[in-house]
Amino acid sequence: MRFTLRQLEVFLAVARGESVSRAAEELAMSQSAVSGALADLERQFVEAPDERITPPAPAQGARRPSVSADPPVLPDPPYAIGEQVATREAYGNALVALGRADDRVVALDADVKNSTFSDRFEAAFPGRFYQHFIAEQAMVGAAMGLASRGAIPFPSTFACFLTRAYDFIRMAGISNLDIKLAGSHAGVSIGEDGPSQMGLEDLAMMRAVPNCAVLYPCDGTSAERLVALAAYHPGLVYIRTTRPKTPVIYGSAETFSIGGSKTLRSSPQDVATVVGAGITVFEALRAHDLLAADGLHVRVIDLYSVQPVDEAALVQAGAETGLIVTVEDHYPGGGIGEAVAAAVSPRRIPVHRLAVREIPRSGPPERLVDYYGLSAARIADTIRRLVR
Repeated sequence: MRFTLRQLEVFLAVARGESVSRAAEELAMSQSAVSGALADLERQFVEAPDERITPPAPAQGARRPSVSADPPVLPDPPYAIGEQVATREAYGNALVALGRADDRVVALDADVKNSTFSDRFEAAFPGRFYQHFIAEQAMVGAAMGLASRGAIPFPSTFACFLTRAYDFIRMAGISNLDIKLAGSHAGVSIGEDGPSQMGLEDLAMMRAVPNCAVLYPCDGTSAERLVALAAYHPGLVYIRTTRPKTPVIYGSAETFSIGGSKTLRSSPQDVATVVGAGITVFEALRAHDLLAADGLHVRVIDLYSVQPVDEAALVQAGAETGLIVTVEDHYPGGGIGEAVAAAVSPRRIPVHRLAVREIPRSGPPERLVDYYGLSAARIADTIRRLVR
């Protein structure tokens, strides 16, 4: 025997000791609310024309983007030292500057353009921006087609959502296509959005693609410089940007290179080297100051190029200080710690890795960074324990 939903709800109400009339009254009220909601939605319907919508055929002999032998000279990043700028915002600004200088540059996004700041490119060049909504695989596939036709595509979304497109990313690497991926909102530093939104596997994912350059700027100036370098680097490039604003530490005349790094603190008395990238560079700098107050000196390196890695600088720092501590807003597998360890292991330089070692929770960014062992205080405690 089958019962209707109404009959089941009445039976349950009677089982709870309620009267049949009361149960029926509550059911009628809930049905009325549903009917009202449906009527409200129906009032918002827009009448569509009856005629069939047919997209126009592509123009015959459409002009391919012009090809320049040398990368254009871009204006210097406009940020002042100490200014608070999110690298994702600097990414959007750099795209606009590139778009003005080179008509091969196009941008794609997956429904988060206001968060990745690719919407700034859309505002400047609406005819060269392609919105793919929540179809990340389709976005990367379209970028592959654009790159094969001579464009320089920059597809962007949250770092965690690029996992959906990894099949196409892998094939883009195999095809050696000039695609410049950008993943924002990486790591526990995004805070309250929680683990489903925290890109914590992306560095490993991109480092696994042969010949893929992996860049991770820490401030607005380095972000703009690295975006420009990515545009004209042969093959696939991944740029990791962060959600929080960070202080600008590099002047507008600072230069960067794919495969390079920056040594930010150094002395002959250094007892360890702290290697960070992105958000952890600032925790490393604060740890340097905490340890200096105790009479301990450490070297600090900004490893903005995670792949290829600056092997020479890392080996020199490890040989001179005797210990390297890596700090990354990422799971330990396949990230900065493993990149550094691989670079210095032939010299038997010890590497201690600080990383997010469990599935994180939601919370304020500062508390999460500390809870998962990435804060300046936790770095300083680790070094005190290792060197004494």
